[in-house]
Amino acid sequence: MQTRYSFGGDEHVYIELDEAMSLEAFFKGLSLTNAIRDSRIAGVTEICPANASALVKFDPDRIAPDDLLKELKSLEAAAAKSEPVIDTRVIDIPVFYDDPWTHETLMRFRERHQDPKATDLEFAARVNDLPSADAFIAAHSGSPWFVSMVGFVAGLPFMYQMVERQRQLEVPKYLRPRTDTPKLTVGHGGCFSCIYSVRGAGGYQMFGITPMPIYDPKQEISYLKEFMIFFKPGDIVKFNPVTREEYDRDLEEVAAGRFYPGIRKVTFSLDAFQQDPTAYNAALLGGA
Repeated sequence: MQTRYSFGGDEHVYIELDEAMSLEAFFKGLSLTNAIRDSRIAGVTEICPANASALVKFDPDRIAPDDLLKELKSLEAAAAKSEPVIDTRVIDIPVFYDDPWTHETLMRFRERHQDPKATDLEFAARVNDLPSADAFIAAHSGSPWFVSMVGFVAGLPFMYQMVERQRQLEVPKYLRPRTDTPKLTVGHGGCFSCIYSVRGAGGYQMFGITPMPIYDPKQEISYLKEFMIFFKPGDIVKFNPVTREEYDRDLEEVAAGRFYPGIRKVTFSLDAFQQDPTAYNAALLGGA
C-alpha cells in the first residue's frame, strides 16, 4: 500500500506504512524513523516506531504541520532506497512452558475464553492444526522471533515469527481481557508473541513464563543496570524450553546477580532471509 499520513491533534503525525505486519513493513518503518532521527528536523520532539506504523510528535510553534509533512515525505522517498540490513543480536530466552502459575491464572478466566474446556496451549494447538500442546510448544520455540516494537506497557516486546507467512502461528486473543496476568508471562495474540514485563491485565493467550526479568526501573538486575528496558526493535529472540528445575535455578541466579542472557551479535539481511528462511534461520541460530 501507499504510505498514509494523517494528523493526530495539533502535535502528532501518524504514518501508516502497511495494513498488515510484515518484516518488509518493519524495515520500511525502521529506515524512515532512522532518517527522521538523523535529519534532526527543528520542532520534532519524539519519534515512536511501531509494527507497521510510526508516530511523530512535533512542536507546532517551531514547525508548521504542512512543512513537517513535506519533510517526512521527502525522507520517506530517500529511506526507501536504503538496504534492509541491520546489526542486531540474537537473544536466548528460557521459557517454562505450561507452568503452574499461568495455568492457575488461565483457569480462573475460562469464561472469557473461546474454549472454556481447553487450556490456552491446547486451544492454540487446535486452531493451528497441530496434534497436541507439545507440538505447539515445539513450533513456538523452534524458530526465531523478530522484535518489531516495544511498548503498551514499559519494556513489553511484540515479536513476529521469522517463518514463511503460511507457517506463522496465529491465535486470537481472549474474548474479553483478563484482569490478571503473571509477570513475565509469554503470551500470544494474532500473529504476535510477547512477554508481559509486569503483572497486570491482558488478553493474549498464555503459554508459559520466563525467569528472566526484562524491565527493572530500579536498575538493580545485573544486565539491566545500564538501562531499565532490555529489548529494542530489531532484536531476534529464540525461546528455549526449560524444566521446573532449570527455571528455579535461573531464578536463583537472577536473585544472586549472576544471571546473564545468552546474546550473540549478528548482521541480519532481509533479502537473504527471504531467499530461504529455513536455511537462514539455521545459520543464524547456529552462529554461522
